[in-house]
Amino acid sequence: MRLYVIGDVHGHLDQLKAAHERIFRDGGRNAVIAHVGDLIDRGPDSRGVVEYLMTGQAQGRPWTVTRGNHDRFLPQYLLQPDWVDPGLSSKLHWTLHSGLGAPETLRSYGVDTALGPERMLAEAKRAVPADHVSYLASLPLYFLHPLALVVHAGIRPGVDLQDQVEEDLVWIRQGFLNSPVDHGPLVVHGHTAIQTATHYGNRLNVDGGAAYGRPLCAVAIEKGAVHLLTDEGRVHLQPENLPCE
Repeated sequence: MRLYVIGDVHGHLDQLKAAHERIFRDGGRNAVIAHVGDLIDRGPDSRGVVEYLMTGQAQGRPWTVTRGNHDRFLPQYLLQPDWVDPGLSSKLHWTLHSGLGAPETLRSYGVDTALGPERMLAEAKRAVPADHVSYLASLPLYFLHPLALVVHAGIRPGVDLQDQVEEDLVWIRQGFLNSPVDHGPLVVHGHTAIQTATHYGNRLNVDGGAAYGRPLCAVAIEKGAVHLLTDEGRVHLQPENLPCE
């Protein structure tokens, strides 16, 4: 049994396809692949990323995509334009926050981001396909596999999976990243960008910072072993001491 997991994509379609190719070389084209979310924002081709994954799943590929906090922004903007994500400490709207990557996402759909707010919203509603909106809005919050629990940000330690709340699953850092407790399954997550995929024993962070110009991480998880997939082959990830990321 083997599970492959890919980190936060953030609009980098070229990197996503390259990560899939590394997986296909390692485990074949029917490999089971989970993605930790944050498909959109910051990178140049959010539309292409969404289209690619939707198409693959529609063709029957054994791919799962969990919902990241960034994946909530675009559908909420179109469905509830005044919505501000409660997880944002800045309390700024997605289109007004300088670091979230809204302009890149909207431009990937052909939206002129130099327009005023009302015209930009109207153009976005025309430009973004309805099936992209419904796809992002309906992504599952986690994927429980026999080898791991895949979730975007992490879990609230000590809380049963069915009792976890969405805000924690897509936003949590404090209370999870520094927790040494055994969560039961290995928790595989992204959300907190580090230099490369790192195994901490009770959790595995696969957000290597593709949003910031670093390679998109793809890992292979088997019973008792985790490997980072590189162009040169597998690199064994030995569990490290828990840091305060």
